[in-house]
Amino acid sequence: MAAMTAGTTQPLPPVTLVLGGARSGKSSFAEQITVAHPRGCVYVATAETGDEEMAERVRKHRVRREAHWRTIEAPLELAPAIMAQTEQGAAVLVDCLTLWLSNLMAAGRDPDIETEAVVRALGQAGGPVVFVSNEVGLGIVPDNALARAFRDHAGRLNQRIAAIANSVFFVAAGLPLRLK
Repeated sequence: MAAMTAGTTQPLPPVTLVLGGARSGKSSFAEQITVAHPRGCVYVATAETGDEEMAERVRKHRVRREAHWRTIEAPLELAPAIMAQTEQGAAVLVDCLTLWLSNLMAAGRDPDIETEAVVRALGQAGGPVVFVSNEVGLGIVPDNALARAFRDHAGRLNQRIAAIANSVFFVAAGLPLRLK
């Protein structure tokens, strides 16, 4: 698989998935490939800032993005956010699917049903969508049922989005590899 440099200015396909581990550079890469979209770009944040450490992470992400990014918070209602924000052809960057998944699980919502709603929204989206997601299945088997359920749901979610994505990248140590 050939590596792709983030500075490449190619048109965005309808759906892109950027996978990687924690601090792999996946969000930066996703921002770099999305920002050149000629009809504007919207950052759909799924994180909830429940503590100071998470608030600091969110602040650093905001500082890194250029001023022309519009940010929408969608910790649970991702499908409607995708539909609304792509209506005029803007590119949407969803960062990240695994935080969205953890929000769904904490709220007692069915991840499989919510994933299918996102897939349906992608079929009607008016602009390209770039997803960022953690690849959590590369480590040890978690020692508790909740963590194993999260890992399993995350794996299925990533597979479902990858199956319909036009482009899939895996980022490790800041280096993107094109998988699809």
